[in-house]
Amino acid sequence: MDREEIAAAVQRELTVFARRVRGVPQRLHQELPLVAYSMLSSIDAADGCRSVDLVTLYRLDKSTVSRQVGDLERRGLVAKTTDPAHGRGQVLAVTPAGRALLHEAAATRQAELTRRVATWSDEELAAFAAALQRYNAAEPD
Repeated sequence: MDREEIAAAVQRELTVFARRVRGVPQRLHQELPLVAYSMLSSIDAADGCRSVDLVTLYRLDKSTVSRQVGDLERRGLVAKTTDPAHGRGQVLAVTPAGRALLHEAAATRQAELTRRVATWSDEELAAFAAALQRYNAAEPD
């Protein structure tokens, strides 16, 4: 295969991967969209953040982030507190219910990954992890 054919094969596989990833939140919480789930994960990973941080991270419009955060609040998955560093701003924090949802999702994802790579050698798995890290570290256009 030439480079163009390889790139097309990678794109097809990334599409399949993305579709499978999108299915994880729906299996755990029927009504939680992927964007909301992603934001919840990011808030948790940052141990709290501001909405503007999510705007920057996901390159979304402020109104889109506001709607998603509002939905997460209504579901009891995040709560807002006053940002001590900025006074007027608010920090988003994952609630115990949100953390429980994330832990359940992580267990499901880990079990699925373990199942899929059960026959891979440690070297193959390490190469896959390194390739994904390199791909994700590249700046988008």
